[in-house]
Amino acid sequence: MAKTYIISGAGTGIGKAIAQQLSVEGHNCILLGRNTDNLHQTLQSLSNGSHTMLTADIKDKKSLSNAAAKLGGIMIDGLIANSGIGGENYWGDDDRWQDIIETNLTGTYNFVNTFLPDISKAPGEKHIVITSSILARLGVANYSAYCASKAGLLGLMRSWAVQYAPQNILVNAICPGWVDTDMAQQGLQGIADNIGISKQAFYDIAMQSVPLRRMSQPAEIASLVSYLLNQASMTGQAIDINCGAIMNS
Repeated sequence: MAKTYIISGAGTGIGKAIAQQLSVEGHNCILLGRNTDNLHQTLQSLSNGSHTMLTADIKDKKSLSNAAAKLGGIMIDGLIANSGIGGENYWGDDDRWQDIIETNLTGTYNFVNTFLPDISKAPGEKHIVITSSILARLGVANYSAYCASKAGLLGLMRSWAVQYAPQNILVNAICPGWVDTDMAQQGLQGIADNIGISKQAFYDIAMQSVPLRRMSQPAEIASLVSYLLNQASMTGQAIDINCGAIMNS
């Protein structure tokens, strides 16, 4: 039976892969993001179904409210809160702390709360899946805002899992490691530039701490999200998918 999901950050990377996976499974995707061109490219890549796109900035509550109004109160089966930005931040006049926290953490809070009334209408299990990161569990120098925002998402996820369980809404998070996306490639380049080596040289160093010695592919992350959307027993969980970089006991 076809279901309807809203995917934030659907224009590129993991969000795009999630939309493609769900469309192949016969579900309807509502793509949300800031870049209309990227959303349109994702929309064109989807399999047959009733798909649409909404342009909104998750940092802006009014922007999200306007997007939600365009849906006309349709029933939603799940939210995939995937929007986020990365990169380093440094204390000072050009510190990116506020932008990263407001996008990754507050933006996720805004996105889910805006569309929560729409998923509350659906029968059976409803799902919220949040894209956190391996850096919710690890520290990286000069990534204080990113690490803090992604760790905050896990606390947010657990609170919501308890709060919305009576409504049969299951809330989980995924914690990817290195994933071969444009954002990851930019991160590799930025760190490589800071330490004065090539991107390939830093990639080789980074992969030394990854048992499988490779990045995950966006499609692999999408498959995990699909699994979480098709189960009824897991809630309040943070699922690691990082090619073995972290192995919890």
